Amino acid sequence: MSQNYTRPTVHRALVERSLRDVHGRLVRARQELAVLDEQLAVLNDAADEARLKSLVSETPIAAHEYTDAERHATTAARARAAAAETIAELERRQDELLDKLVIEPR
Repeated sequence: MSQNYTRPTVHRALVERSLRDVHGRLVRARQELAVLDEQLAVLNDAADEARLKSLVSETPIAAHEYTDAERHATTAARARAAAAETIAELERRQDELLDKLVIEPR
């Protein structure tokens, strides 16, 4: 009879531990996303400034600076999108784990 109580308790403990792990990863991923948002804003501003400078000066150097700034902004946008996708996956996993806790009897 004690075996019936042990399995759900052990399983529940594993789910709770997984939930704590996912929550910690989610917190870190959201912090990373906030940093990436700030970096992306700065890089987009720099790219816009370089674009205007390139249009006004019409020099090869200015065009190269714009291309370089735009490349950095594009790379940052990809990193931000990847971080956002990671957050979405972690949120889905967290929801799945919470469902397991709600469905399982104590």
